[in-house]
Amino acid sequence: MKVTILGNNSALPAFGRHPSAQAVSVYGEVLLIDCGEGTQIQMQRYGLRWRSVHHIFISHLHGDHYFGLPGLLNSMSLLGRTAPLHLYAPAELKPILDIILSVADTVLSYPFYFHPLPKGSELLVDDTSFSVTCFPVEHRIQCHGFLVERKTRGRKLRPDKCNEYGIPAAYYEYLKQGNDYERKDGTVVKNEWVTEDGPAVKKYAYCADTLFTDSFLHIVQGVDTIYHECTYLEKDAAKAVARFHSTAAQAAKMAKMANAKQLLLGHFSSKYKELEPFQEEASAIFPNVFVSIEGKAYEI
Repeated sequence: MKVTILGNNSALPAFGRHPSAQAVSVYGEVLLIDCGEGTQIQMQRYGLRWRSVHHIFISHLHGDHYFGLPGLLNSMSLLGRTAPLHLYAPAELKPILDIILSVADTVLSYPFYFHPLPKGSELLVDDTSFSVTCFPVEHRIQCHGFLVERKTRGRKLRPDKCNEYGIPAAYYEYLKQGNDYERKDGTVVKNEWVTEDGPAVKKYAYCADTLFTDSFLHIVQGVDTIYHECTYLEKDAAKAVARFHSTAAQAAKMAKMANAKQLLLGHFSSKYKELEPFQEEASAIFPNVFVSIEGKAYEI
């Protein structure tokens, strides 16, 4: 499980940084979170295939988080997509997309399903491999964060050992579930003889534009990686409050309160050219912190 940063700037593109977008890869499937201007270009640049995207999540309706979406939807259609696509976003986005498609007389080539986000927390996707839950954050308009959980696939088989002990392939699923294998003569092959620990459950929290608050702390508690906006440095904390954003120090404080293993910083204001001060400010509170870099994939 990894997250590739496609855009890490706030309202305006600046200094080579793009508006918000990122791709979370789970067992080969790509979940797109936010879709700022130029997202499809960034996907091409960094080798992310739209064919692997079946779910898109939009945190809120400030343009730097969704202006790239109409172009991406249209490009998928022009390229002949046939697989269904699910969009999870504020309800007000549906008529906007309908108008854009209607005035261009565009009919998408694939089934398109729009899922309006609730006001509170809700389980949005519960797949066999992963789940996605939304949770409200505190911004100037309705805004949600997203918790992505990679599920375990059970024990990992050791085919050489399975063959050595003569276990038929039909029994492999039971081995993955942790069961022992009993032979016809009554002897038991212990599960740990033929399997290894499988992939552990992993949790990634995307904390979109928000004031510093503990209102969603219980949801992100214990995550492996937390991405938290830090539009400003602490010297501009008054601006952060006035504009419903956070500082790098506050993002670090949230990661520490949540007992997260790793913190990614992003959503930088275009007033800052250099980002080293964000690293310095946050690392004084939470050591395992990274200033996100566009195009880089971070292991969760």
